[in-house]
Amino acid sequence: MTDQAVDTDDARLSAHTAAGDGFLGRTRELKELRADIERAGLDTLSGRKAPRARVLLVAGRPGSGRTALAEELVRQVAGRYPDGVLRARLGEPDGTPVPVERAARELLGALGLPTPAGAAEDDLTEALRAALADRRTLLLLDDAPGAEQVDALLPEAPDCLVVAVSGGPLTGIADVRPCTLGGLDTKSAVELLTRFTGSVRITVDPRSAESLAEACQGHPAALVLAGGWLAARPQAAVSDLAKRLHADTDDGTPLARVLRLVHAQLPGPAARMLRMLSLAPAGLADPHTASALAGCSVEGARAVLDDLVALGLLRTTGSPLPQYEVPGCLHPLLKALAETHERPAELQLARARMLERTVRLLQACRTITETDSPQAREKLNAMPREVRFPTPRAAADWLRVRRPALLASARLAVADGELDTLARRLLSQLVRAVVAHVGTRAAAADLYGVHGLVLDVAERRGLSREKAAALLNLGDLDAQTGRTRDALARYRSALDAGREANDPYATGRAMESVGGAYQELGDHDRAADWYGRALSERLARGEREQAARLYGRIATAHTYAGRYGEALRNWRAAVAGYRKSGDVAAQARALSELARVQEYAGRPEESLRTCQEAVEWARRAEDVRLQAALQLRLADTLEHLGDPASAHLHRAAAERMLDEEPSEDGASLEHDVSACEIRSAASED
Repeated sequence: MTDQAVDTDDARLSAHTAAGDGFLGRTRELKELRADIERAGLDTLSGRKAPRARVLLVAGRPGSGRTALAEELVRQVAGRYPDGVLRARLGEPDGTPVPVERAARELLGALGLPTPAGAAEDDLTEALRAALADRRTLLLLDDAPGAEQVDALLPEAPDCLVVAVSGGPLTGIADVRPCTLGGLDTKSAVELLTRFTGSVRITVDPRSAESLAEACQGHPAALVLAGGWLAARPQAAVSDLAKRLHADTDDGTPLARVLRLVHAQLPGPAARMLRMLSLAPAGLADPHTASALAGCSVEGARAVLDDLVALGLLRTTGSPLPQYEVPGCLHPLLKALAETHERPAELQLARARMLERTVRLLQACRTITETDSPQAREKLNAMPREVRFPTPRAAADWLRVRRPALLASARLAVADGELDTLARRLLSQLVRAVVAHVGTRAAAADLYGVHGLVLDVAERRGLSREKAAALLNLGDLDAQTGRTRDALARYRSALDAGREANDPYATGRAMESVGGAYQELGDHDRAADWYGRALSERLARGEREQAARLYGRIATAHTYAGRYGEALRNWRAAVAGYRKSGDVAAQARALSELARVQEYAGRPEESLRTCQEAVEWARRAEDVRLQAALQLRLADTLEHLGDPASAHLHRAAAERMLDEEPSEDGASLEHDVSACEIRSAASED
């Protein structure tokens, strides 16, 4: 997101530590990188303008300070890029590449541009390149596993600059020279230690400080852990730690050796929590996550988390709610420690506890929005106090802050394969909480991914009913974003799954959706046919109101096809159905559409009478906006009949109604009437 650091591997603690501010060392590397921005590329030397953005590569092992160096470079040159800085993380803490589609979506979102749910990777990257074509923007692509992801996101704009952070070369991207990092120089390494220990212990024994820096091989993340260990032990001599590390002859990196020492001297519960945090989704943990993983209280977990931050083992994320990040460089080491010290069954139990806690929190997050319902209040009061939210705003804030971790939890739960029951509950509660706080349209992109996960579990477990529901939801999102043929394929698959599950609701809903897709594609004959099949299902179950709605959809299809006689017959059936069900407002809308078709069919007198009847029913329904729209319809009909004076009176009446009941969206009332029944027919049960 714009101007939001996504520090994935190590690095900020190596340069901007909790003990002090300011960037340490790397003067030569910074000078080379800045010079590389101005360096003439191969295209310039050949007389051509560069077709793409210049790419600078900061390469190094996790924990080497590569992200810190990239961030410092961005800070120094950001003023040259007036259209801002964009950041994206291209690797998960466990090394899994982040899908290009997800990274492109985040970057487009940071630019404030729409990202249609379910859009293909190529469409999103093309939209990103188009958005950056006329901008002078700086992109920081952090933790890139390889060249493919960077290349897919590379702007075709020579005025942009891309700073990529990776573990190795980006082979395949032209004209990239890596800045490869080793350890810090001795002076900078000692200064980093000083920020944790204070100057006295370093001054009295400078040789031991240099020896400690040598034992850490100048590796910034190892130095941070060593400094944290010393800071927690004011009486310990620097020489003591240096000797311990030099005596450790086991294989492994300096970071691994320091972590082993730090882990071994942690209190048992703290050491176990640290190991278990390797299971935290996206490397993000809050006190609830840590509490569930370690099997302790929430308050106890928060105290331990803060202690781990002081030791340099975790860092806070700067969010308004307590949230902690496991440095990416420590993730594989902590995972190895967990697998060494914990039985597989214990790790799986910890995952299950974490998912169960997440489900409970999502339930509370949703339920707090439903306190008008006595049942919801009773359910909320029955929940443990520690998982409740005091207000809907607090729940919404939690959902926003924890969104990346919640989505990662869903992905990990489904990928696990052994916790499908918990995964299904988590997915269900996640959808409900997001819809309650964010809304279906605003959260469509996230929901598309979640429904895809539901489909994965349903197919794996042979759950036909859940498969049908997931396909219907995905089809709806495809339809909303204009991918009508994709939606049609989803709906047909949902129909098969619904029939297999013997689920009449899913079957009828799928039939209706197939009809809607054909209607959108302009195949009105097939649309009417599929609506008719869905109507038969509704009539067989005695669902009058839904049958009336389907009569309206069939009538709409016949109207588009110019079959006004069939359209009139079905609108009359819809009016009768709404009358029997007692839905006055829907009856008024159906009458208004009946009047419109009568006008199309060349029956203006009948249309006038029907429209007058619709006005009366709209008045009974107290639908002022519909009344105003119908007054305009009457005015048009009267003009066609050669009565401009009466038409003027009806228009004036509509204007008075609008003055008293202003439009919320400013849309044309003529459009409001012409689409009102179509919208009603398209609405879900």
